[in-house]
Amino acid sequence: MHVDYQSLRFEYRRSPDQSSAEVARHPVVVVGAGPVGLATAIDLAQSGQRVLLLDDDRCLSSGSRAICFAKRTLEIFDRLGLGERVVEKGVTWNRGRVFHREAPVYGFDLLPEGGHRRPAFVNLQQYYVEGFLLDRAGALPNLEIRWGNRVTAVEDGAEGVRLTVETPEEAYGVLAEYVVAADGARSPVRRAMGLESRGRTFRDRFLIADIRMAADFPAERWFWFDPPFHPGQSVLLHRQPDGVWRIDFQLGWDADPVAERAPERVIPRVRALLGHDDFTLEWVSVYTFSCLRMERFRHGRVIFAGDAAHGVSPFGARGANSGVQDAENLAWKLALVLRGEAPDSLLDSYDAERVAAADENILHSTRSTDFITPKSESSRAFRDAVLDLAGDCAFARRLVNSGRLSTPSTYGGSPLSTPDTEGFAGSAVPGAPAPDAPLGGDWLLRRLGGGFVLLHFGEAAPEVPETVPALRAVAVTPGEDAEGLAAARYDARPGTTYLIRPDQHVAARWRRFDPAAVRAALDRAVGRAGEGAGC
Repeated sequence: MHVDYQSLRFEYRRSPDQSSAEVARHPVVVVGAGPVGLATAIDLAQSGQRVLLLDDDRCLSSGSRAICFAKRTLEIFDRLGLGERVVEKGVTWNRGRVFHREAPVYGFDLLPEGGHRRPAFVNLQQYYVEGFLLDRAGALPNLEIRWGNRVTAVEDGAEGVRLTVETPEEAYGVLAEYVVAADGARSPVRRAMGLESRGRTFRDRFLIADIRMAADFPAERWFWFDPPFHPGQSVLLHRQPDGVWRIDFQLGWDADPVAERAPERVIPRVRALLGHDDFTLEWVSVYTFSCLRMERFRHGRVIFAGDAAHGVSPFGARGANSGVQDAENLAWKLALVLRGEAPDSLLDSYDAERVAAADENILHSTRSTDFITPKSESSRAFRDAVLDLAGDCAFARRLVNSGRLSTPSTYGGSPLSTPDTEGFAGSAVPGAPAPDAPLGGDWLLRRLGGGFVLLHFGEAAPEVPETVPALRAVAVTPGEDAEGLAAARYDARPGTTYLIRPDQHVAARWRRFDPAAVRAALDRAVGRAGEGAGC
C-alpha cells in the first residue's frame, strides 16, 4: 500500500497527564520525532522500556533533506525492524565518479568486495525513512508519541527532569528519569538549558534542486568541480526513488538565498546541466552550514543526540548517519541503567564515545568543505593542480576530496573496551563495529541481534556464565562459513571468541574462551570494572 508520507498530518490529542492532579512520571522522554529521536525511542522500546516521544510538529519532514543512508545505518535499521523496507524502496549504490570541468578524473567503488548483506549506501528521501520508522514505532505498545507537544522549559533536579510542555490547549508538566534531546539543530531543549553549540560557519551557499525526470544515468554519485555548465563552482548529482534526482549547486556567499529559490533561477541551472527541459521541480532549498558541536553531550539526566548535539556539512552524508549511530550508542546503555543492570556512570561513555565520533566527522567534513570551496587563490591553485594530476597519478587521487563519505566510528580507547592481550590482524579491534559476513544462508549480524553476545568460532558455542546483563552465545562453524569470510574478517581460528556489545561493536576478543575473562570484560563493558558485579 502506497503512503504519501509528506502529506500525513497527525492529530493533537489530549493526554491523561494533562488532567492528572500530580505530575506524571516517565522513565524516559525523547524530544523530537525525526530519524534520531524515532530510532532512539524504538531501540529503547524494543528492549522493554516505556518511552514517551514528544514532538512540537504534526507532520514528517518536508522535502527530501537527508537522502544518503550508509551501510552501518542500514545495519542498525535491520536491528530496528525496517532495514528491508529502506533497501527495497531506496536506490542502492556503491560507485561514484569525479569530474573536473568536462573531463572525468576517476571513479571509485566504496564496497568492492562481495559477501555483504547491505550496500555501501542507499538513497532514500528522509520523509520515507521517518515514515518507516514511524510505522515501526506504531507497532510497539510501550512507545507513546504526542504530536503538537512543545517543550518550553527543562529543570534537572533530584527527583528527575521536569519538562514544561505546551500544547494547543494548555501547558502541563511531566517528570522524567532521563530525557533524550533529539530536537534538531535549533534544539529548544538546549536553548531552555542555556547551552550552545560552537564551531565554524562556512561562508558559502548551496542550492538543492530535487527534480523529477526520466533518465538512464546509473545509480552513482557524480561530482563536478568547475563544470562548464556551472563555471567556477561545484555540482553534485544523486538519484533517488520515484524518478527524482537530487542536484546540489554551489552558489557562493554573495548569492541571495531567497531569490535563488525562484523557479526562474533554478530551471536555467538544471537545464544547463541536463541539456533539456524535460523535468519538473519537486523541491528547492538554499542552505548554508556549520561544523560545530556542544562541548558535552550529557548534562546530568539530559542527553543530546543528532543535530541537537553536533552539526556537519552535507558533504559525505555524515549528518543523519552519525545521528542514527548516536541513537544506537545511547539506547542500550540507557536501557541497562533504567533496568538497574548498569550504573548511571555508564552514560558517561556515551559522551566520551560520541563526542570523539563527532570530532572525527567534523574533521572530515571541514576538510571536504575546504577542498570543495577554496577561499584563497593559493588553495584554489592547489586544488586545481591536484585535480589535473588525478587522472593519471594515483597519489593525487587520494588528495581529491569531494566529501569523505560516512563510515562508522571505531571507539578507540573507549573505557568500555578490553585491550587485546594477544595478536590479531584486521579491523575488528575492540571498539570497532562488528563486520557482517554470510553464514550458510544467513548473515552474521542478523544472528547477533541485540544484547550482549559471545561470538565463538568453533563447532559449538561454549556454555556461557550466568551474568547480569544476560549473555548469550553464537557459534560460527567452519561448515557454515564456507567462503571463510567471517573467519577472515575477524582473524579467527578455532577457539577465537569475541564479546559483542548490544550496538554490535566489539568489546573484547580472545584466542580461547575463558569464563573469568568474559566476566571481567562484560563488567567493563557496562561500566562496572572493578566492582565484581558480574556474578
